[in-house]
Amino acid sequence: MAGPRTPCRIGDALCDIDTPALLVDLDKLEENLKTMPITLKEYSNLKLRPHAKSHKCPTLARLQVTHGAVGVCVQKLTEAQAMVHGGVEDVLVTNEIVSRSKLCRLMSLAQHATISIVVDSQQNIRDLSDAAQQMGVDIGVLVDVNVGMPRCGVLPGPEVVQLASLINSLPNVTLKGLHCYQGANQHIRKAEERAEATAAAVEKAATALKALEDAEISCDYVTGGGTGTYMYEAKSGVFTEVQPGSYVFMDADYGRNFGEDGQPVHQFHQSLFVLATVQSVPEGNRAVVDAGLKAISMDSGVPLVYPNSDIVYHCGGDEHGVLVPPGKYKIGDQVWLIPGHCDPTVNLYDWLVGVRGGRVEAMWPITGRGPGV
Repeated sequence: MAGPRTPCRIGDALCDIDTPALLVDLDKLEENLKTMPITLKEYSNLKLRPHAKSHKCPTLARLQVTHGAVGVCVQKLTEAQAMVHGGVEDVLVTNEIVSRSKLCRLMSLAQHATISIVVDSQQNIRDLSDAAQQMGVDIGVLVDVNVGMPRCGVLPGPEVVQLASLINSLPNVTLKGLHCYQGANQHIRKAEERAEATAAAVEKAATALKALEDAEISCDYVTGGGTGTYMYEAKSGVFTEVQPGSYVFMDADYGRNFGEDGQPVHQFHQSLFVLATVQSVPEGNRAVVDAGLKAISMDSGVPLVYPNSDIVYHCGGDEHGVLVPPGKYKIGDQVWLIPGHCDPTVNLYDWLVGVRGGRVEAMWPITGRGPGV
């Protein structure tokens, strides 16, 4: 069976790239990679563990490690497999994995890398311990704490202690710490409101820590935060590690956040684009491109047309996007689109095409993409 078709070859000009294609501006990406550790420089004891769910690409994960990351986070087992098989040596799975077959796959990864995972139930802890024993490995386990996002996780308090105590009592699993992530806070538009919401999450994390302390259970590791809030977690004195992911790419939704100066956030550059081609200009009142729902996730809104902010993209269905007004676009012209949400857009592609100076410089496989079976 043939592998996924590549949209271009290294050395190709932009005009030779088959579309739709997922592009990364390498100059902007490299600036983002350099900027992140600089923003954390004054917090010498704070570790950076970027979330690879944003890019699902081990090549990019290794670049993040080169720029100061201690490892990466992932959400799905398939992402963890992609990272470990791609040479990443320290992976935290920030999601509960429960089936027997998946636990066996997870433990096989622990034979080749440092693997940690979050839990929110006693049954999951026991199953992890059993699987680790069978495979002859040890893994780190974090209690997943609900700090305001009603998804997985236990409330800070007695249940945190119960789970931590159970982890400490079982073989082949080691209590690593607490996982305290609040995803919804990342996209609160005003900086002061984002800070206030993050303070509430920090307070819940501190409550969980205090519960462990009162129970005489040692814990010196609290991880969480994202691109929108990581500086607040860094300043809190509670978190010892942050998990920003989207900073490498950014997207239209993050571009709607405002900084403390009241201006749109500008700390990180937009480096990710979907390249599309105009295939029709019917009636002269619209331009139709070959990038619809199959090419761009629209869960966080439609993409922006770059750099023509006066032209609006409308979803034309699975295979089409409609640009109104059509501007000066002609059939065959290429259009750069900024995705509304980078993570699920990346998940639609097999290749990340690195471009610089008008040519293709790199082709990186997105080996962690897919539904995460």
